[in-house]
Amino acid sequence: MKKFLKKLRGLPDEKVKAKRAKLSELISYEGAAQIVASELGINFENEKLKINELLPGMRKVNVVGKVINLFPVRTFKSKKGEESKVVNFVLADDTSNIKIVLWDTNHISLIEGGQVKKGSAIELKNASMRGNELHLGSFSELKISSELFDDSKIVTEKMVSEKKISEFAVSDSVKTRAFILQTFEPKSFSVCPECSKKAAAEGENFVCASHGKILPEKRYLMTIVLDDGTGTIRAVLFHENLAKIGLTELENIERLISQREDLLGKEMVFSGQVRNNKFFNEPEFVVDGVSEINLEALIEGLK
Repeated sequence: MKKFLKKLRGLPDEKVKAKRAKLSELISYEGAAQIVASELGINFENEKLKINELLPGMRKVNVVGKVINLFPVRTFKSKKGEESKVVNFVLADDTSNIKIVLWDTNHISLIEGGQVKKGSAIELKNASMRGNELHLGSFSELKISSELFDDSKIVTEKMVSEKKISEFAVSDSVKTRAFILQTFEPKSFSVCPECSKKAAAEGENFVCASHGKILPEKRYLMTIVLDDGTGTIRAVLFHENLAKIGLTELENIERLISQREDLLGKEMVFSGQVRNNKFFNEPEFVVDGVSEINLEALIEGLK
C-alpha cells in the first residue's frame, strides 16, 4: 500500500476503535483510522490513490481512472421539493473498479454535454467514500486526464470480496458459500416488457413511468435465510436467480412447495450487495449471482 497507510498505523489505537464503534463498525479499521487522521489534521490531500486502496470512510480522495460504464442521468425531488439530478458511472484502473456518484450540476453537465463519456480517462479530487462508493459534491473536482491506460490491464469485471457472513457490512459487494436455512413464499410483481422497470397498477391497467400504458410481465422475488456457520442473514433473490437455486414451478403451488423443501440445507455460492433493510433495521443480502460449488476448485484452493 502507499505511504499514507504508514501514517494510519501510527495513530492511537483506542481513538480508531472508538471511532469505528461510534459508526456501528460499518466501516473498516483503516477507514476509521483515516477519519481520525483527518480530525487530527494529518493531510492526505496530495495522495493519488489506486482504486484498490480506497477504504470506506475516506475523505478528500484523489484518484485517476477510465470510465467503463455510464448510467443515465436521473432526476428526483429533494426534501424541499426542488428538482435535482444524480448520475452514476463505474471508474476502473489496473487494480480494481468502483461506482462513482455525482451530485453537483457542474459535474453532471460534463456528462450531459458529452465531455465525459464511456471510455474517458478522468481525474477526481476531493471525493468521499460512502460505503464502497465514491461520491463527489460541490467541493470536489472532476476533469479530463491526460493519463494513458492500457485497456488490456483495466479491471472491468465486477469486484466482490469473499467474506464470511459474520464479516458482512452494509454496502459490501461480497461472495460467500452458505447453506439455505429457511425459505419464504415467493412474491410476484409486474414489470414493463420494454425497460423491465416495476409497473404501477391504475385501475384495471398497468402503467410504466417511461412507456405509459403497458401489458405487463410477471416477475418474482423471494426471501431466504443463509447460514455459513459464522452467522445468518436474510437474502433476497430476484426472478432470474430463482431457477438457479432450483425454483422452476412458480405457478404450480404443489410443485413449488416441494421445490422449496428441497432447498433446505442446500449449499451454494451467493454473490451480491449488502444493504440495510429499513423495515427490520438490519443488514440484508441482495443476491445478484448464484452458482453451484465447484468441488475441484475448492480442493485446489484448500491445497
